[in-house]
Amino acid sequence: MIIKQRGRVCCLTIFAVAVLASANLVMAHHSFSMFDTTKSVTLSGVVSKFEWTNPHVIIEIDVQQKTGLELWTIELGSPSILQQGGWKFKDIKHGDKVTVVVSPLKSQGHGGLLVQVTLPDGRVLGNGPGRGPAAPTAPAAPAR
Repeated sequence: MIIKQRGRVCCLTIFAVAVLASANLVMAHHSFSMFDTTKSVTLSGVVSKFEWTNPHVIIEIDVQQKTGLELWTIELGSPSILQQGGWKFKDIKHGDKVTVVVSPLKSQGHGGLLVQVTLPDGRVLGNGPGRGPAAPTAPAAPAR
């Protein structure tokens, strides 16, 4: 009887360690630690790719610089988080001219974590609820 209980305790301990170890791997995969969230960069460019996929939505934009055309890859939250912040999967498409504010990569590469995007129609969206504008904003009305 004691041997069976030790076996169960041993199995449960191994199971618990495995669950905790896999949780750390999942959290590491979804980490945004590669981005410098103390800095921001504003870029204007043309959308070359927009992927509305899990675990993170991706926008790629071509940015014209003095040195030539640069491709920037911008990471966003998951589609479900973005929808809570007012996004729709059709908000951005290939060829759109957008302005983005990003937290740049610490490695100084051409990438960043989205803070907010200004769409061609003037709406401004953040990276989910509480990240950027509180809600989608309508374009400003012309002064009269």
